[in-house]
Amino acid sequence: MLKITAAALLLAAPAAFAESHGMAAGVMAEDQSVANGVVSASHVMAPENGWLVVHRTDAAMKPGPVVGHAPLRGGDNIDVAAILTEEVAPGEMLMLMVHSEAGGMATGDFEYTLGAAEDGPIKPGGELVMTVITAE
Repeated sequence: MLKITAAALLLAAPAAFAESHGMAAGVMAEDQSVANGVVSASHVMAPENGWLVVHRTDAAMKPGPVVGHAPLRGGDNIDVAAILTEEVAPGEMLMLMVHSEAGGMATGDFEYTLGAAEDGPIKPGGELVMTVITAE
């Protein structure tokens, strides 16, 4: 017999609602000043609980080292602010990407390192969920 708890339904509801209403996973952000040590995304649609991860990148558009992250809940997230853990100079390109909470040792701890499976990028339809901005 399948037993579904109220907590399980509440955790699944935002992502299920988004999917059923045609809201695709995505990250919306604009070029912005990083002088305050924070990078913000105005809107993130996450298919599951996870992280907004800030990677360094360049014209090749490959994700580089992580320079910040912020928690996400599955579904709609508005005005997500990631504190930078390294200095970012004006003109640098940053990739804001959605990562999963899956695969790590501890829920609520960001455990990803470049190329690792723990808390790694999500890829609905085989594509990364991300956008690229330039620091001002």
